[in-house]
Amino acid sequence: MWILFALLAAVAAAVVVTLSKAGIKDVDSSLAFAIQSVLILVISWTVVISQGNLPDVTRIERRVWIYLVAAGVLTCVSSLLSFRALKLGNASQVSPLTNFSLVFAVILAVLFLKEKVSWQLVAGAVLMAAGAILIAVSRD
Repeated sequence: MWILFALLAAVAAAVVVTLSKAGIKDVDSSLAFAIQSVLILVISWTVVISQGNLPDVTRIERRVWIYLVAAGVLTCVSSLLSFRALKLGNASQVSPLTNFSLVFAVILAVLFLKEKVSWQLVAGAVLMAAGAILIAVSRD
């Protein structure tokens, strides 16, 4: 089931890139991100409340809070940088480079989460990196 959710997330992310690029044409990229962030906040807390998970907030350990807050800050930084890149470049070239994060995620998962490395994992990461670079440097 995780594969289905991952693929649906990829499709949603592709639509987000396309809509964001169209939306920031005549708007500052930081302002556009701030508008989207308000909606993300409202929708995500609505889901938490509707699922009955709000009381779980008090049971989150301090260490987990630190991880989640750090990840939240980095999510904002990443999104602000992505929006700025979209404002300056073509979505078809910016998106593959921002998705280079997949390669970095594999490296970090191996180093810090001690996930296992296989030749397929290495080959896939190399192919993803090569594809992202090839698309990003392509000419119009």
